[in-house]
Amino acid sequence: MKDTNNPFENSELTTILTVSNLEDSKRFYVDVLGAKIFREYGNDSIVLEFLNNWILLVTGGEPTPDKPEVFFKPPLDKNIVSHSFTIRVNDCEKTYALLNKRGAEFLTPPLRHGQETRCFFRDPDGHLFEISEYRE
Repeated sequence: MKDTNNPFENSELTTILTVSNLEDSKRFYVDVLGAKIFREYGNDSIVLEFLNNWILLVTGGEPTPDKPEVFFKPPLDKNIVSHSFTIRVNDCEKTYALLNKRGAEFLTPPLRHGQETRCFFRDPDGHLFEISEYRE
């Protein structure tokens, strides 16, 4: 039976990331992470497909009538995080080595925390990513 109370049925989620340099970010997401370009909108935004999700890279913007007091800006301080991505992987060490070889800059090598092994890296603007492996 169809859930008529679910306003998100057949919907998809897109994460918008504000970046300072679209070309640098495009190279990172495509060449390092393996995202695929879905669509480019001139010189100010790119839609990427990554792990069955959408990431919209934008260069920022001023308030608009539908968001009258909202500015889109890249992170001001890479060490203050209000949003991050976690990618659950089968082998953290192997994924770390591959992404490191492709140019990802990690904060530390993978560290084990109980049954989880994880490590963190940033995109060119400081958006934080975690790769995480869980073993029972």
